[in-house]
Amino acid sequence: MLKFTQGMNRIWGGLRRHSAVPVVFASLLAVGLLAVRVYRSHSITFSFLVWNLVLAWIPFLSSLWADQLYARHPRRWPSLVAAGVLWLAFFPNAPYLVTDFWHLQPRPPIPVWYDIGMLSAFALTGLFLAVFSLRTMHKLVRGYLGPFLGWLFVGTALALGGLGVYLGRFLRWNSWDLLLNPRGVFTDVAIRLADPLSHPQTYGVTLLFAAILLVCYLAITSWETA
Repeated sequence: MLKFTQGMNRIWGGLRRHSAVPVVFASLLAVGLLAVRVYRSHSITFSFLVWNLVLAWIPFLSSLWADQLYARHPRRWPSLVAAGVLWLAFFPNAPYLVTDFWHLQPRPPIPVWYDIGMLSAFALTGLFLAVFSLRTMHKLVRGYLGPFLGWLFVGTALALGGLGVYLGRFLRWNSWDLLLNPRGVFTDVAIRLADPLSHPQTYGVTLLFAAILLVCYLAITSWETA
């Protein structure tokens, strides 16, 4: 009984440390609101939100994997790097949920205010998943490389996250395209880097979402250093 209690305490402590409980409840709320909408409207118009939410969970789960690897095998670099690459590749999928407001329009018989609330629930869940996964990865990098490089990592991840949102929403690239068609993805990025004045939308969207993520990250994590 004692071992069971200790095991449950460790599990609960891990869930609390990574803020898994609030993101689970946020996800359930979002999916629940969508389920009510489907029931009332007899339409699966917004069913894609479930898939987007699943993709948003991948960086969060990847960060948990990296944290567990670090705790058990802190010097096993290949596994840690693999977890980090997986996290970074899918990280933009979490804030990408915010852009699903793109689909907001009157869709009777469901009132617009309901769709605003439902989309907000998905967007906030995505931001929570992004911030909490970044917090875990930040701690790992800071533990290895120190505070300065830790924050440099955060800034780089936020910039790439903002760029990923742009690539997904406007160029319709997906995270797995980094594996299936890396040349196409990097060609599109290189074209915009080479001629920034001709692609203001790229930089605008990237900086906008990087800034939003930074503010959210500082707001959520500031209490830890207070």
